[in-house]
Amino acid sequence: MTMLDNRTAPPPPSPWPADYPEGYAVVDVETTGLGKDDRIVSAAVYRLDARGEVQDHWYSPVNPQRDPGPVWIHGLTGAMLADAPLFPEIAGELAERLAGRVLVAHNAVFDWSMLAREYARAQSAAPVEHRLCTIVLAKELRLPLANHKLESLAAHYGVVQQRAHHALDDARVLAEAFRPSLHLAAAAALPLPLHACRPLTEWVDSAVPAPRYGALYGSGPRSGWRPARKRPACPYPNPGRLAPDGPLVQGMRVAFSGDTGIERDLLEDRATDAGLHVASSVSRLTSLLVTNDPDSPTGKSVKARAYGTPVIDERQFTELLKAVTPAPGVHG
Repeated sequence: MTMLDNRTAPPPPSPWPADYPEGYAVVDVETTGLGKDDRIVSAAVYRLDARGEVQDHWYSPVNPQRDPGPVWIHGLTGAMLADAPLFPEIAGELAERLAGRVLVAHNAVFDWSMLAREYARAQSAAPVEHRLCTIVLAKELRLPLANHKLESLAAHYGVVQQRAHHALDDARVLAEAFRPSLHLAAAAALPLPLHACRPLTEWVDSAVPAPRYGALYGSGPRSGWRPARKRPACPYPNPGRLAPDGPLVQGMRVAFSGDTGIERDLLEDRATDAGLHVASSVSRLTSLLVTNDPDSPTGKSVKARAYGTPVIDERQFTELLKAVTPAPGVHG
């Protein structure tokens, strides 16, 4: 197993930030697809201590009780998974490895969502309070990456991938790439981009427990999970797509994908307040997609690439929000 050469990693700073988490669970799951009804076919966890050092690791295939989906990606056939344990049979062991730790993943909102759904199906809940997306962290650290794929983050730190899209190796690669990122963040006293995780059984509850590690990233007086609600109709006509280097214009249809530094509800509220139409999906009428991972295989990103929809990241979007152009005929 190829590990990161310690000479390429920054030494852990001293003193270490007092409000950083006490441990991490670096997670990767492979799935039958990307939809809400898809299932996990394998899961892996690397447990790390407070400073990102590997403590142990765990892996299990999972029988999804359905077609395994993109075998050409994860390599797990129906025959290989026929005798694998069902998710409820590994839920307890997996929970022990997640308990009391921050869940770390690359595009963490996806891995967390898949785990939350599997636990909900098992009439249980994952013992995870917060997650950290390494894509968001890389952006906050301003790492000079060509894109935000896992392979690019790994190459930046000299970590060698051995079996891409194998849950255990992907988790190992991410664990080794997360450690130097964590040290860089600690040395700069950067607040970690932690997001609250709500199990599916509690998504109707808008209450949020007090953060264990100081203020949550992007939190403020209005921060907190809120029940889903229907947004008011946008009163302005759609002026079309975002032009290169152009401003946002009231009425533009904006969609969001993946984890964001600012809580998603709050970011959508800001867009609505500015006169934009927050869309739940991407179509040919979408003016722009906001994502911190434009190369993601999620449905919204794939559609945006197919339609030629402009894609910008969260930092660009929040800057553009500062000066939204009024819709034609609107003064102010």
